[in-house]
Amino acid sequence: MNPASLIAAALVASSVLAFVAFFLSGRNKEAEEMARRLNQYGGTVAVTAPQRVKTGNALRDLIESITAGLNPVLSRTSHTGKLADDLQKADIKLKSSEWILMVAGLGTFIGLLVALRFGSLIAFVPCPFIAWILSGLFLRLRQGRRSRRFNSQLGDTLTLMSNALKAGHSFAQALSTVAKNANPPIAEEFGRATREIALGISVDDALNHMVKRNKSDDFDLMVTAVQIQRVVGGNLAEILDTIAYTIRERVRIQGEIRTLTAQARASGTIITLLPILLAVFLSLVSPTYFGPMLTDPFGHILLGVGILSIAIGAGIIQKIVKIEV
Repeated sequence: MNPASLIAAALVASSVLAFVAFFLSGRNKEAEEMARRLNQYGGTVAVTAPQRVKTGNALRDLIESITAGLNPVLSRTSHTGKLADDLQKADIKLKSSEWILMVAGLGTFIGLLVALRFGSLIAFVPCPFIAWILSGLFLRLRQGRRSRRFNSQLGDTLTLMSNALKAGHSFAQALSTVAKNANPPIAEEFGRATREIALGISVDDALNHMVKRNKSDDFDLMVTAVQIQRVVGGNLAEILDTIAYTIRERVRIQGEIRTLTAQARASGTIITLLPILLAVFLSLVSPTYFGPMLTDPFGHILLGVGILSIAIGAGIIQKIVKIEV
């Protein structure tokens, strides 16, 4: 990469940082306007920014200062709330601003490596977008893993709640018992529901919040049964025992299906990723060998046909191994 390209990249980065700094400079205007209006009625109201605690780690303090500047900007967008929910469902203890900063930094670092390897700034452009797409796929994988763990613990959790009810506890106390004695992630969810109830939220609303956060059909069935029982009455402990048996049998059948389809799922993953990884490896190790696929029109046609065939094959394999219970 020649010096002119490096200077151009530095200018572009400086322009982006200047724009972000200018955009963040007006983040306290609403608070200042509110303080001005309150001063007309109740005296002077000072608006001060929250003081951040210094950790002694220069890198950590720099990240904290950047994320503190990003939070007011991200709070204005609707995408931030969804991202925060996705991070929570994936059991990732990061703020939305920290996640975005981490993905952007990783995409920029990989893009610089690719640009230095090929000696062109054009190779840098798709890397941040690819990093963002891969981060979304990573979140989906973490969410699926956490959802499976939640469902696998649900049967024993309902049995624990049933025993607590038989011992004379109320339903709220049964939720607290699960939060204290169960394992994550189900203990964390029930603990949050217990805190919501302690703050004055109704039991039905706390349960509905858990359903929205977890997207579990089995848990939705349990919540529906509990809400019906609270309206029409009945033996809740017996109802929970019946639902727990049903859920345990479903989890057992799903485990057997995953065991029987493990080889097919592994083969599908290897067959799907092998051509892509081989193409990336050849383009990095021997660009002159793989170059015609990117420069020649016939190579573009072959790449298009290959990508389409891989997508169709992956879709067919996923349709075969996905068995609903």
